[in-house]
Amino acid sequence: MQGYLSEIDIRSMLQLIELGQRTGELYLESYGTAGPKSLGQPGDADREFSDRGHSWLVFLANGQLVYAGTTDNSLDRLWDHLQRYGLAQSLPDPSITSAIASFNSPEYGTLWALLEQHLITPDQGRSILSHMVHETLFDLLSLHHGAFVFQLGSALSPQLMTHKISDLVSGLTQQIQTWHQLHPNLQSPDQCPLLLDPAAFRASVSEAAYNRLSQWMDGQTSIRRIARYLNRDLVTVARSLLPAIQHGQISLVYGPLSSSLTAKPDNGRPWQERLPRIVCIDDSLSIRQTVEQMLSGQGYEATSLGNPLKALGLLFQLQPDLILCDIAMPELNGYELCAMLRHASAFCQTPIVMLTGKDGFLDRVKARMSGATDYLTKPFGATELLALVEKYVGPGDLDRPAPDQLLADAIEDDLDIDLSSPPLSR
Repeated sequence: MQGYLSEIDIRSMLQLIELGQRTGELYLESYGTAGPKSLGQPGDADREFSDRGHSWLVFLANGQLVYAGTTDNSLDRLWDHLQRYGLAQSLPDPSITSAIASFNSPEYGTLWALLEQHLITPDQGRSILSHMVHETLFDLLSLHHGAFVFQLGSALSPQLMTHKISDLVSGLTQQIQTWHQLHPNLQSPDQCPLLLDPAAFRASVSEAAYNRLSQWMDGQTSIRRIARYLNRDLVTVARSLLPAIQHGQISLVYGPLSSSLTAKPDNGRPWQERLPRIVCIDDSLSIRQTVEQMLSGQGYEATSLGNPLKALGLLFQLQPDLILCDIAMPELNGYELCAMLRHASAFCQTPIVMLTGKDGFLDRVKARMSGATDYLTKPFGATELLALVEKYVGPGDLDRPAPDQLLADAIEDDLDIDLSSPPLSR
């Protein structure tokens, strides 16, 4: 089942899945400001990179919902819930996180790792998971522009709990209707309350409510995050703030974008001693040379491989921090290679970005289902490539040291690799 939200709404789609008792994954993608127009044509690369929308995955088993979340691989949401229990420092090292749903949902896999390590109780896990599902479905049921694909498959396992779709949809539909009634005072769950008149606000609420809410009214913490901290739904929190907003005691602003806990490094790169290592796998020599030159010129350690079968073995030696992988390759295509890498513990968490000349929605879905972290449509320029690379591994270093000589010696017999490509002339 696939289509566009202009043809069938999410509510009807979920009801069909429930009635058919289907098992599989539902992938949804919203449109950015560029809308549904096909992208990736020459001259459209900048717009494609900046205007892409959001995407989500919903896992279903026998017509019931198991888990739902975004595909950005962030653990911010889980961290917020752990903070509610005073366990914010309990997130396990991603390198030892359970392999459960590791490539499609690190968040779900990490939640299970916390349970397996007895860092949270089953009741806490169910509370967190239920809130995550409700939060995601609230966003999805409010979505009107986008596309979707439902792919039959095996159920996500193990399962902590399941949710009856009809009950979820009914309750959330009422919440969304109430949310719309709060307009124009509240426009987005991502708005951040900023306390303007503490004395007046304190006098208008109970002492307990003031102590509970005022700590987050710093213009940096969104209504969405406050709801997580309090284990309340968005509408309940928003309605409790409405009188203070109407009386000018609180202002709503858009705070800074939350930084992913899945490791956006800073300029100092305290988490690693060596430069970010990027490997590009593409059977096109010109693409490989272009990528190497773009990245080397910005201080990254860039290596390219032209043979996907040889790449499988060499990647274990290279241990890259980011993999760029073409889709259309002989012998082993990018989807197959990505899926094989995801089943190796060494690459469960490694960002894999698909390089594709295809601009279809289904191709992006197949990339996501095979475990890809992101995609970049050809043709692309240096701006798009560097922004994407920095998103996942941080900035390069123009004063970088020479590539690891021992590693170069170990792989020098592969003619598809060139560790010494000169940077672009400037």
